[in-house]
Amino acid sequence: MAAHAELAIIGGSGLYALMDDVRAHPVETPYGEPSDPIMLAEVDGRSVAFLPRHGRDHRHPPHLIPYRANMWALRSIGVRQILAPCAVGGLRPEFGPGAFVVPDQMIDRTSGRIQTYFDRGAVHVPFADPYCPTGRATVLDTARREGISAHDGGTMVVVEGPRFSTRAESQWYASAGGSIINMTGHPEAVLARELALCYTSVALVTDYDAGVESGQGVTQDEVFKVFAENISTLRDLLLRAIAQLPTGHDCRCRHSLDGITLPLDLP
Repeated sequence: MAAHAELAIIGGSGLYALMDDVRAHPVETPYGEPSDPIMLAEVDGRSVAFLPRHGRDHRHPPHLIPYRANMWALRSIGVRQILAPCAVGGLRPEFGPGAFVVPDQMIDRTSGRIQTYFDRGAVHVPFADPYCPTGRATVLDTARREGISAHDGGTMVVVEGPRFSTRAESQWYASAGGSIINMTGHPEAVLARELALCYTSVALVTDYDAGVESGQGVTQDEVFKVFAENISTLRDLLLRAIAQLPTGHDCRCRHSLDGITLPLDLP
């Protein structure tokens, strides 16, 4: 039976056991293999796809994740809405370790990553608001009903990695309006928009980034420790939110390609 799901979760560090009773489905794309075979499971009677963006063995560093293959593979099996949990650093005192954030804006500070499917032709997708309004509202409403504190809005700065920021860089990102910082949120979001997919980031703050407090710098052990401490809450939030996402709705994300002549056929 061919793999099919309309909803997906793209997981990051520590989320590889997110769903139980999963079935693996390898998917081929014109952009190579995705990070891992897509895993399918039932959530409240819905078929949901899960894709670990780093691979289950964490073999893909953030700057070498096959982003185009991942998003194409999900669309090719029918996915139209994506929840994208990720670990982030806090750039402001109110975004401390253990906080959940549903960002509404992004600043791209990556370099060298392929961030488009459209290598020919004049294709310019709207990206003023990078995240799905329906997905954001659903996650925030779910958090409120479940008694989970989540910040409504914030600007995610996405850096190239894999190193962490210097203190001067952290202070610069905060002065530019950044709220949280991450290494994988771009180009995922823009590739989703180019495929007319709904994409919602759900961020878990694992640390204060280097420049927020004097004498404090982030380490990999700290990130993994805080993520592990909050994984159960994040898992509950994601599974409850994905069960509430509307299907077949007429979200503006679905119209991002309206009126544009595409140089390729979408799956």
